[in-house]
Amino acid sequence: MEKTAFVFAGGGSLGAVEAGMLRELVAWGIKPDFVVGASAGAINGAYYACNPHVAGTTQLETLWRGLRRAEVMPWSWRSLFGMLRGQRAHLVDSTALKRLLSRHFGDIPLERAELPLYVVATDMQTGAEVVLSSGSLVQSVLASAAIPGVFPPVALGGRQLIDGGVANNTPVSTAIRLGATRVVVLPAGFACAARREPRGPIDHAFNALSLLVARQLVQDLERWADHAHIAVVPPLCPLDVSPYDYTQCGTLIDRAAAATLAWLNADGLSSRHIPGALHPHSHDEANPSCDFDPNQAAQHEHGQHKSHAGHTHASASP
Repeated sequence: MEKTAFVFAGGGSLGAVEAGMLRELVAWGIKPDFVVGASAGAINGAYYACNPHVAGTTQLETLWRGLRRAEVMPWSWRSLFGMLRGQRAHLVDSTALKRLLSRHFGDIPLERAELPLYVVATDMQTGAEVVLSSGSLVQSVLASAAIPGVFPPVALGGRQLIDGGVANNTPVSTAIRLGATRVVVLPAGFACAARREPRGPIDHAFNALSLLVARQLVQDLERWADHAHIAVVPPLCPLDVSPYDYTQCGTLIDRAAAATLAWLNADGLSSRHIPGALHPHSHDEANPSCDFDPNQAAQHEHGQHKSHAGHTHASASP
């Protein structure tokens, strides 16, 4: 019997991309048997698992469009200098994010979600992946989104938990181990050569992490390809938005929704194609974007893996 999972990746404010993808997937009539999410993807996954219908995706979209950084991470220069001076181990407290989550989820436990929900966090001591499926939904999601150095760890079950993205940012393997035979992956976004040069330490860190996450995802997709049908909703590219910039969420949602609809119309759900945006690549003036292109995807599906009009990809395999 087929068992479908939606897998939501981490990505900070780029989680808005997943809201656009989700809107079109749900409108298309797709409903998974369970949901897995990490970091920002845990927030999206939890919201959808509790509201698995068109009205729910509309509400999630509204949430992202109105979201401001102060509601998630209200950092200040004072808190930054305090961390740099060793006076605190994290940039901000998680009070604001917890307040936001509590406003939308109340005090319901994970097991009360309408769809089975699995939240991925990381054990701070061992680095091991921790999959949460019961207990406080708010605390579980808070742990999954506890970016090291930004938020404090969350104590749950006798362990100190941090961002699920550290252990498994796009938990495809988790979904398959949980019994999925069909996986629909909603990635947030990745850096590429067309992205502007990083302007500060946070940008540099995100750029490096983005490349690492994309490489790991490609390896996971290749490794688990024979265990389940894995369809990856094509990520946006180029994506010149910081994961700490919440002013572009509306634009990201609209762009992701349009690309996802084009992908669905091109029978993307039946595809096993790994999107070119996940591989190291570059663009030229004639091809400034690698947002979903039905013609290019069709060529890949027929084994014609080659350069396209100046847009080249290099293998991300070891």
